[in-house]
Amino acid sequence: MDAAELSRVLERGENISIEFKRCGVQPETDTFETICSFNNRFGGSIFLGVLDDGTVEGIDRKQAIAVERNLVNVIGNPKLFNVAPVIETERIEYDGKLVIRVWVPAGPAVVSFKHVIYDRVADVDRRITSEMQIAQMHIRKQNHFSEQRVYRYLELSDFRLDLLPRIRRMAAVKTPEHPWLEMDDMELMRSADLYGMNYDTGEKGFNLAAVMLLGNDEIISRIAPAYRTDAIVRREDLDRYDDRLIVSTNLVESHALVSDFAKRHLPDRFLLEGSQAVSPRDIIIRELVSNLMIHREFVSPYPAKLLIGNDGIHTENASRAIFQGQIALTSFKPVSKNPFIAKFFRNIGLADELGSGMRNLYKYSKPYSGMDPVLDDGDVFEAFVPVRWAEGSVEGVLPAHGEQVNEQVNEQVNEQVNSTAREQLLLDLIVKEPSVTYRRAAQALGVSYSTARRLFFSMKEMGLLERKGSDKKGAWQIRKPL
Repeated sequence: MDAAELSRVLERGENISIEFKRCGVQPETDTFETICSFNNRFGGSIFLGVLDDGTVEGIDRKQAIAVERNLVNVIGNPKLFNVAPVIETERIEYDGKLVIRVWVPAGPAVVSFKHVIYDRVADVDRRITSEMQIAQMHIRKQNHFSEQRVYRYLELSDFRLDLLPRIRRMAAVKTPEHPWLEMDDMELMRSADLYGMNYDTGEKGFNLAAVMLLGNDEIISRIAPAYRTDAIVRREDLDRYDDRLIVSTNLVESHALVSDFAKRHLPDRFLLEGSQAVSPRDIIIRELVSNLMIHREFVSPYPAKLLIGNDGIHTENASRAIFQGQIALTSFKPVSKNPFIAKFFRNIGLADELGSGMRNLYKYSKPYSGMDPVLDDGDVFEAFVPVRWAEGSVEGVLPAHGEQVNEQVNEQVNEQVNSTAREQLLLDLIVKEPSVTYRRAAQALGVSYSTARRLFFSMKEMGLLERKGSDKKGAWQIRKPL
């Protein structure tokens, strides 16, 4: 590194892989804490002789050799470091002053300094004491995919073979002449890479991907006891929840259960793409739920979560990250976390090529809410998609004029799509709840408040409905069926 490159580093300041340290006769203790945290995260560079604000103070040239020697001696001391991290040092001349760069690559093992484990979070070296966080660090250090772990004593009887006809039908919808249609059950499992050999040990058998995709509930609970997906609605009862679904069955059924739960609690609106009406809500749910099922780390004790709140949809799942921070569409480089499971979902039409999920979230979040999603990767992958509820705002933020126009287009399409079916649904709802409100009807039908209100007035004019009593205490009566 030369002075010009160092100047650019100083301008950017400290971050997850850059740290500035004052250095006198020898490095201070916090320098070794940073070496430990860089080793445990993604690696990084420490610049000795630079103050926190980027001011270059420099190192006494007479002490340079002593500083470098001290670094090597401390790192190699087994009483201080449980495993000696690898480092390289480089001297840089900058504006007549000497700076020593200490480069620390990410190491294959979790390292502790003075019996304390440090991890790098943003520009901070954080002490790690939680067993769950330590487990996540060990997962990050693995050089293989956990889904490939082989369980040689598993048999076909341990799997939900009753799901395979459904799997074949789903595959045929996407690919009419899909090869799985002609395979028996065992051939299908082999074709999907759910049965194979661990070439490190020579063991043959079904792998963790097979267990999570098609295992029966008992096998899943024994092999992955912490596995579950927790879906929560928290809009009115903020202390507990309005509705909740805990799913711990196989991924195929879990995907359907969590998706249906989300659709029940989120407003729908249609978007015209050419002459075709599509549902941004359904596409967003598909991508968020698919990510929860496909790209999570199943050996982690951290449960996957889907939370629907007043601001929008939040999801969290344990990840095996190679990047820490917010993901931008322009610089996003997708990496498969579970390639066998991802391939299986692509075969049955519940996922597309790698990276398409993020593009779809950005594409459809705007017409759905008027805002972009927020995605953060790390040991826990977090996604947030805003929701514009029936009142027309997200946490008090009014949509832009273009979004209002788009909403009008959506409402027009809503009126044209399945109008008769919607009227019948409303009649069925009134039979069960004669005093149903416009807001309750909008939620049940998956439409906006204004659409539900117009539907009531339209059906009154058609002579299908009649209101008995006051607006507050009255009830609806059906005058004639459809």
